Amino acid sequence: MTRPLRLWPLAAVLVTVACGDNALTGSDPAAQAQRQGGPGASARPPTGAPGGVRVGLEVLDADKAAALKGKKVGLVAHAASVDSEGRHSIDVLKKHGVQVIRLFSPEHGFQGRAAAGQKVESAKDSKYGVPIVSLYGEKSKPSGEDLKDLDALVYDLQDGGVRFYTYVSTLLNCLDAAGEAGIEFVVLDRPNPLGGERVEGPVSDPRDAVPASLLNMAPGPLVHGLTAGEMARYANAHREKEVRLTIIPMKGWKRNMVWADTGRSWVPPSPNLRTPEAAIAYPGTALVEATAASEGRGTEAPFLLIGAPWADSAALAALVVPGFSFEAAKFTPHAAEAAPDPKFKDQECNGVRIKVTDARAARPYTLGVALLATLRKSKDFAWRSEDALDRLVGTRKLRAALEKGDSVEAIVDADTSAIDAFRKERKESLMY
Repeated sequence: MTRPLRLWPLAAVLVTVACGDNALTGSDPAAQAQRQGGPGASARPPTGAPGGVRVGLEVLDADKAAALKGKKVGLVAHAASVDSEGRHSIDVLKKHGVQVIRLFSPEHGFQGRAAAGQKVESAKDSKYGVPIVSLYGEKSKPSGEDLKDLDALVYDLQDGGVRFYTYVSTLLNCLDAAGEAGIEFVVLDRPNPLGGERVEGPVSDPRDAVPASLLNMAPGPLVHGLTAGEMARYANAHREKEVRLTIIPMKGWKRNMVWADTGRSWVPPSPNLRTPEAAIAYPGTALVEATAASEGRGTEAPFLLIGAPWADSAALAALVVPGFSFEAAKFTPHAAEAAPDPKFKDQECNGVRIKVTDARAARPYTLGVALLATLRKSKDFAWRSEDALDRLVGTRKLRAALEKGDSVEAIVDADTSAIDAFRKERKESLMY
């Protein structure tokens, strides 16, 4: 049953912000290279607004936060919850008189510094003097007490575009919590760094086969091609309990955009997802987390360096996957704040350095399956735990196919019919 949805007056928003766009951030060559997402990131010119994409936060700012005027809100945010000038969403809301009563932080914490999987304690923010409720510690969903006396819960996280990137599960939990509390849920939309056309990988198994966790809650294929606002619309349309949902849409974002096309600088949404290039590879290279091999944590290029002391560099470098190139490499992981205990700490690893040659054509899930199939050929290969991959991708089918010796092509093609069905089903939820 489809429930009420509001796109904060879309026509009015477009009129309000059509007068001009924020300037692009600087002319520093390093910043430009980072925005480009690596060599050959875009095969054609950007297709968005001349001044770059404006995220929901900026659209809200241009409209003087009319959608939240006079409301008491909770804000789900992190270090990447900023506008093109670097202003944090809490500052933008407070500027317009919105009362931010509580902050809610996802995995990695409000400052975005905690390592992957590291539990984060609730605290009080020293700068703003408001409580920070951790949604990656004792609980993963706001309680009724957390939402008490609030008029709305506002979500402004930069997502990674893949199911096991836990922010999408935080989105779904917050949508659910807002519905249970009878308050409005407001999403300030941001770009999907994988674009809106790329849909890849398996859907999750029934929950009696693979228990739900923050890694595998989102519906649809592993790479869903939805923005946070669109995912909220999709989830809301499949709920029985009514949720008052308001989306503040972006201006200028198109479905075929890769990050280089947005005109926006990259602010890491988590400590190890440091570049747009890494974000493109992440849905594939992060699958290596389920193995005894290193996914590059503790190096200068997490998710772009893959290997182990026992890995076959030549075999990995010989892989052929659309949108990527491979180069044999040696690397040594070291402990760091973002990776306090990386695999093979202080040990030299044989492996491969992955580069994105065409961000739009890249097939990251195919990349991940190819890496797993190649690594498995080593006698020293092992899964991190028996069900680690199952929990990561939400299904037992991938591990079963790999262990049976199915080809990469057969494994990827097995998801085609489910992907086609999802593309049709998601149409009513698309905003761009």
